[in-house]
Amino acid sequence: MYVAPSLLSANFLRLEDEIKAVSEAGADLLHIDVMDGHFVPNLTFGPCVIERISSISKVPLDIHLMVENVSSFVEIFLPLKPKFLSFHIEAEAHPIRICEYLKTQGIHPAIVLNPHTPISSIKTMIEFVDMVLLMSVNPGFGGQKFLPLIYEKIAELRELIDKKNAKVFIEVDGGINGLNASNLEEAGADILVAGSYIFSSNDYKNAIKSLKLEF
Repeated sequence: MYVAPSLLSANFLRLEDEIKAVSEAGADLLHIDVMDGHFVPNLTFGPCVIERISSISKVPLDIHLMVENVSSFVEIFLPLKPKFLSFHIEAEAHPIRICEYLKTQGIHPAIVLNPHTPISSIKTMIEFVDMVLLMSVNPGFGGQKFLPLIYEKIAELRELIDKKNAKVFIEVDGGINGLNASNLEEAGADILVAGSYIFSSNDYKNAIKSLKLEF
């Protein structure tokens, strides 16, 4: 299991220290939510902030676009060379085109599904992505309650991936903690995004270890 701490829950007044702390604690990716105030009712990190994060982080970036006008935002963040750049299937009319473009730029494309968006919506494009991010809360704000419906979706997605013999990571984001991590792994998840659970803990290393199921 890989773990991607979500910086949305970090202390913004100590952001550099927070990044270094979770990096040293075993983070595999840094998850960064970019919200535009339109696709979701919130505003978060802009390109200037993420550029600075990129310059100090030794951990690869996992940028999650919760935006309209996806192609415009893709161009903004391409120079930062994140490991993964994900966007919502609900926000883009031509997702395969964007995925193919990202691959030409050396970036792993990822598609995101809101909690009630069915797996069938990406059935024809699973071979064009390197990761699928399943939201286990309604996007827009951190600290929300985990939606158990995600277990069935993970299992369905894993079945689709295996059927297509595709090499695709399954990432889950929202309400992740040490209590549901093992169930998520059993369902077929590969990467867990956790914000509040990690950043509100007194020991980032132990929190991350519990998500990786390292006991």
